[in-house]
Amino acid sequence: MTLRTTAEVIDRFNRAFTEHSAAVLTDLVGDDCVMETIQPAPDGARYQGRTACLEFWQALAEDRDVRFEPEEVVVAGDRATIRWRYHFGPGPADSVRGVNLMRVRDGLIVEALGYSKTGADVLPTTVEAELDR
Repeated sequence: MTLRTTAEVIDRFNRAFTEHSAAVLTDLVGDDCVMETIQPAPDGARYQGRTACLEFWQALAEDRDVRFEPEEVVVAGDRATIRWRYHFGPGPADSVRGVNLMRVRDGLIVEALGYSKTGADVLPTTVEAELDR
């Protein structure tokens, strides 16, 4: 098996969200993945392990009521920074900007730390509601 580069992994990760293609995520997440969301403030929720991270990301990717827009991606070795805008409504004020700090090892995402430019009460809890079902 040929290992994917960090750039290839992050490109596929972003496409899963822009194309609402949750299945793409299945072979991108490491068993020991750790992910921190942007909410709740101040530290975000922490998900540990492949199953927990994959469940969260797949619910987000499948949600066709929102739109993820990568603005800039910078890759340096096993690390990547994704600057993004998350649209949760039709108007210009119905979005939030943020950044994910990612780490890839052996072609798999093992760390994803999310940060945003909002307070805890601004972003709808669509993903949390999906996971609580």
